[in-house]
Amino acid sequence: MFAATTPHPSLPLLLTSSLQLIVVVRLFERGAECVGLDFLAHPFWDKYLEFEERSDAQDRIFEILGRIIHIPLHQYARYFERYRNMTRNRPITETAPPQVISQFRDTILRESGPKQKSERDIEQELRLKIDEYHMEVFQRTQTETTKRWTYESEVKRPYYHVTELDEGQLANWRKYLDYEQSEGNYERTKFLYERCLVTAADYDEFWLRYARWMLAQEGKHEEVRNICQRASCIFVPIARPAVRTFYAQFEESQGRPDVAIDIYEAILQNLPNHTETILALANTHRRQHGIASAVALLEKYASDPDCPSITRGTLISEWARLVWRASGKAEEARKVYKSNKQTYLDCMPFWAEWLKFEMQQQTSEGEEAACYKRIKGVFEDIRRSRLPAAVIQDLAGRYFAYLRERGGKDAMVEYMQLDKEINGPIVAPAVVEQPKTEGAQGRKRKINTAEANKSFAQQGGQAHAVNGAQR
Repeated sequence: MFAATTPHPSLPLLLTSSLQLIVVVRLFERGAECVGLDFLAHPFWDKYLEFEERSDAQDRIFEILGRIIHIPLHQYARYFERYRNMTRNRPITETAPPQVISQFRDTILRESGPKQKSERDIEQELRLKIDEYHMEVFQRTQTETTKRWTYESEVKRPYYHVTELDEGQLANWRKYLDYEQSEGNYERTKFLYERCLVTAADYDEFWLRYARWMLAQEGKHEEVRNICQRASCIFVPIARPAVRTFYAQFEESQGRPDVAIDIYEAILQNLPNHTETILALANTHRRQHGIASAVALLEKYASDPDCPSITRGTLISEWARLVWRASGKAEEARKVYKSNKQTYLDCMPFWAEWLKFEMQQQTSEGEEAACYKRIKGVFEDIRRSRLPAAVIQDLAGRYFAYLRERGGKDAMVEYMQLDKEINGPIVAPAVVEQPKTEGAQGRKRKINTAEANKSFAQQGGQAHAVNGAQR
């Protein structure tokens, strides 16, 4: 039997001290991962080295310096000088990677030929070659630092602030990210994105760019999810739903359509009439649950009395499109349009989509006349609607393109007549004061405006024809 022994009274203190050192080292390593690649990270590395100096951990100091000399830092040169000086007193096996030392040793032995060299001579030559190797590392780091200085010198605000960045700053971040991506180093590119998003956390474009770049990396789906969650839940306001829409599409692509639907519904709780989100949600239902589910959803939102007319008109148009695509029967979709046309006389998306729908119908030469009649009917309804004149002109341009490209023999007659009426000059009603004459008292006479307009239009049409002939 062994006798019980009493632990030394200083043992708990030593254990506590060792554990504290391990914790501090881990904190420094976390710091190195978070900020170690920053161009201005020298205060952090100085603190890390200072901590190791207190413990007189020369091995750790040399190891840390060996990491720093490969990083393009603002003060890279002084770290290299310290590392180079320490190299002279370190065992040769610690001064370079094993494969590099082996390669240099083989070269020395091969160059010496049949003449045998002492181990001391070999070590001296080996240290010279390793020093040249370190100088090459220095030159590479110097070159990388110089390249990045072009962009680093333009970073005026490396911290977050609620005020907007000027266009020059945004352009500089775009160029810097382009450069780092072209270099192909995953760690450095990821670090620069994280650093950029400290400054530009309020900008959708950088979150979306970061997520798309990460998605292009092999096996980084969880990182993409993390980026989207940070942007959606912390930084980007829900009033700008583009990032959340991307997040929903990503989750659906990963086989999680229920999460995508939840994201869309969360957006609609805060933006209840956001048209793009409603359409995205409806199409998610269509892809996952079929046309009937999507139509039911569109009908639900379109029947909401609090929904603006322009949004409801857009949803009705999407409803008709889904009916057409699902059944292949254009007449069913046409019924949806016709039954709602009196309700949306002032809704531009409704009329634009109806006109587009009719123009998209595939016809043969024998059916073109019937198709023309339907398209013309929609356009005439557009002219009778309550749409602004500028919108009618825009939609008329689409009808004019149809007449030019698919119209019959008399298409140009209709074209010129409509062009005159829609795009021609407008004569405003006027009251002209006539001068006094010997046989009549001075008085005001109202001019027949309709006749004046007719005469003006005829003159304008003749002048237009003459000008066209001259051209």
